[in-house]
Amino acid sequence: MANPEKAAAVAELKDLFSNSHAAVLTEYRGLTVAQLKTLRRTLGENAEYAVVKNTLTAIAARESGIDAFEGQLQGPSAIAFVSGDAVATAKTLRDFAKDNPQLIVKGGYLDGVAMDETEITKLADLESREVLLAKVAGAAKASLSKAAALFQAPLSKTVRTADALRAKLDEQGENAA
Repeated sequence: MANPEKAAAVAELKDLFSNSHAAVLTEYRGLTVAQLKTLRRTLGENAEYAVVKNTLTAIAARESGIDAFEGQLQGPSAIAFVSGDAVATAKTLRDFAKDNPQLIVKGGYLDGVAMDETEITKLADLESREVLLAKVAGAAKASLSKAAALFQAPLSKTVRTADALRAKLDEQGENAA
């Protein structure tokens, strides 16, 4: 790899790998430049979609300690380097592939764990982070409400018992007189 341009490309890819916690490898054969531009825009700030050279990507991945792309870097390849929400990126790629069947998701990795196409589809089927957090917050609030009711129950029962006892004593006092 004596060519300085190739060395710079590998260094750039290594930088992209190190700055992202997930990456999704796709094949884009048959997509137009306009479609790729639309995909990049749709991914937004969650991911950077880059068309890559297979050999240089294999070198950069190996040097970055990533083995998720072994044997998959064939044909026209592009990688979505995810720095934001991996679920949102997976959903965007899945939805784009539904409208443009030329886009094929091959595999990827999430937080260092290799994923195949079916696992990425499962990731895309998850609800967004915000929805999951809202559900957890709702469950926590419900649990706290139940706990508060439980703690208040003995107190209210004590008050009712004291009232009944007072009423009974008042009644006995009136009967004695």
